[in-house]
Amino acid sequence: MKNKKLLKKELRKKRIRSKIQGSDKKPRLSVYRSSKHIYAQVINDSKSETLVSVNDREVKDEKKRSKMEIALESGKIIAQKAIKQKIHEVVFDRNGNKYHGRVKALAEGAREGGLKF
Repeated sequence: MKNKKLLKKELRKKRIRSKIQGSDKKPRLSVYRSSKHIYAQVINDSKSETLVSVNDREVKDEKKRSKMEIALESGKIIAQKAIKQKIHEVVFDRNGNKYHGRVKALAEGAREGGLKF
């Protein structure tokens, strides 16, 4: 049997995904957070294709940064890549995670980078 925490996350994910859908005009910005890393991708659900993606390994360098700072930078990078692809508006998909901590930092970084959602 699955962990109670994982079951709650899966229920949140299903509830969220039933309401949001990425399209040509407004693709979906999906965030995946693991215990060590954070990933984001802009997805067009009507064509089932990933338009832009980023992971936190693209941000890491010699400086010691916290996971929050890395998530913020990842958001800025995905915004820059999306704007190069002429994507200015997205629908945010937190993927069952609570809008808190690194997920929130990535969203704020994407907003600072120029994405609207």
